Amino acid sequence: MTRLPPADWTTRADLASLVAALGAHNARYVGGAVRDTLLGKDIHDIDLATTLVPHAVIDQCKAAGIRTVPTGIDHGTVTAILSGGPIEITTLRRDVSTDGRRATVAFAEEWREDAARRDFTINALYADPDTLEISDYFGGLDDLKARKVRFIGDAHDRIREDHLRILRYFRFQARFGDKPDEEAIAACEELAHTLKGLSRERVAMELLGILALPDPTGAVALMADRGVLGVILPEAKGREQDVFKALVAHEAALGLGADPVRRLASLLPPIATVTEAVAARLRLSRAQRARLICAAERKDSDANAPRALAYEEGIECARDRLLIAGASIDALGDWDVPRLPLKGGEIVARGIDAGPEVARILRAVEARWVAEEFPDQQRVAALLDQELAARKGE
Repeated sequence: MTRLPPADWTTRADLASLVAALGAHNARYVGGAVRDTLLGKDIHDIDLATTLVPHAVIDQCKAAGIRTVPTGIDHGTVTAILSGGPIEITTLRRDVSTDGRRATVAFAEEWREDAARRDFTINALYADPDTLEISDYFGGLDDLKARKVRFIGDAHDRIREDHLRILRYFRFQARFGDKPDEEAIAACEELAHTLKGLSRERVAMELLGILALPDPTGAVALMADRGVLGVILPEAKGREQDVFKALVAHEAALGLGADPVRRLASLLPPIATVTEAVAARLRLSRAQRARLICAAERKDSDANAPRALAYEEGIECARDRLLIAGASIDALGDWDVPRLPLKGGEIVARGIDAGPEVARILRAVEARWVAEEFPDQQRVAALLDQELAARKGE
C-alpha cells in the first residue's frame, strides 16, 4: 500500500482542524498536492474532495469556527479560509453532459466516480488525511513513476468532454512527461480543430501556461509537429519556432526565469500588424499587448546601443528585444533610465521664442545626449551651447 511521504503541509494544525470539522472519513486530499508531494516538489495549492454536499461543508465549517466562501458552489466548490492559506473543498462529482466547452455535473457518492471524470491518471490520486494512504483508481502511481502523462480511459472521449484538455496535455507533458503517450498524442492531433470552438481567453490562459514552464520547447515542437500549434497560433512558423527555442536557451544560460509574454513574442514574426492581430485574437491585456507590439518592432541594430533602446522604449521592452535577439543585457543591469536634464524653459531663457524651434533644439540636444550615452548636466549645457551657436551661424 502506497502512502504519501511526510511533508510540512500534511502536519498543518489548521488543516487538521478543517479535516476534523468535515470528518476524516468524508474528505481526502486530491490532485496536485498529492501528485507533487510524491514527486518531491513544492506544494502551492491544497485541494480536498469530499462526500459532503456544499451546504453541509459550509454548516460543518461554521460550527467549527472556520470561515468559508462559496467560490464555485454551483459546481460543488467551497473555499475554507485558514490561517495557513485557503483550501478548496469540492464535492464528489460526475459528468451528466458535456459539449467540449462546459460540463453539466451532478454530485456523486463514490470516489472512483469522481476520479473517472478527471483528465489524467496522475491527477486522480487521493490521499486519506489520517493515514495518508493513497487511492489510485486508474494507474496514476505507475504513470507517475514512468513519467507518463495519460488520459483516464479513452483519450478521445476525455478530449470531447473538454477540448481544452488538448492544451492541458501538452502543459502536463512538459512538466511531468518523458516519452509522449501515443494514444494521447493521436487524439490531440485528430481533435486539434476543436480548439477553435473554445473561448479565446481559455486558449490564451493555457498557451501562456505552457510558455511559462521552465523549458517548454519540447512540448511546443510536439504541438507544431502534430498540428496543434497551427490551430491556435498559425503565425508561429518554422523560423519563429527556432527563435523561440534559442530564447529559452538564452534565458537559461543567463539564469533568468521564464516570461510567457516574451516567449510568445519570440514565436511571432517581427511585424506589428501580425502581433496586434494575435493580441486581439487571444484577448490579451493592454499591458501584454503593448509588450508584444514593442517586441515586434525589434531591429537587428538593437544590440548596438542597448541603453539608447531602453531610453526610447523602456527597460522591459529593451530586455525583451535583446533577449529575443540572443544579445547581452548586461548594459541594462541595475541601470535606471535617466531623464534629460534640460527643459524647454531653459532654451527660452537663452533667447529662443517659445514654439516649434524650442522643441526642435530640445530634440537635437536629446539625440546627441543619447548618442553620447547620457553624459552629465554639464555636458548637456555644452551641447545646448553648440546647438544655439550652430543656429546663429545658419
